[in-house]
Amino acid sequence: QVHLVESGGGLVQAGGSLRLSCAASGRTFSNYAMGWFRQAPGKEREFVARITATTGNTDYADFVKGRFTISRDNAKNTVALQRNSLKPEDTAVYYCAASSLVTMRAALYDYWGQGTQVTVSS
Repeated sequence: QVHLVESGGGLVQAGGSLRLSCAASGRTFSNYAMGWFRQAPGKEREFVARITATTGNTDYADFVKGRFTISRDNAKNTVALQRNSLKPEDTAVYYCAASSLVTMRAALYDYWGQGTQVTVSS
């Protein structure tokens, strides 16, 4: 079992920046690829970014490329999502998740955090 807790959400103006963090506990964090997803009201959960377990290879959704950066610290069991140039359409609940696979598919993630709300005002 991997327990994930997100933090760092809040209210930010368009064009601003916000850093989300996710702390993991339980099984060996470095065994898992980590991903960030988001879900806006009335919409399905969508992939944002992912990072592999040990090599640190990353992948991003097209709508965040160049604005968001995912990183991880296996010594601290944390994964972060630095988000710059925020837009109102980035408003959503953001979730971190852990997977034994390298994937962008939410259904293949084994563990999820409770989510953190991010609101971007125009």
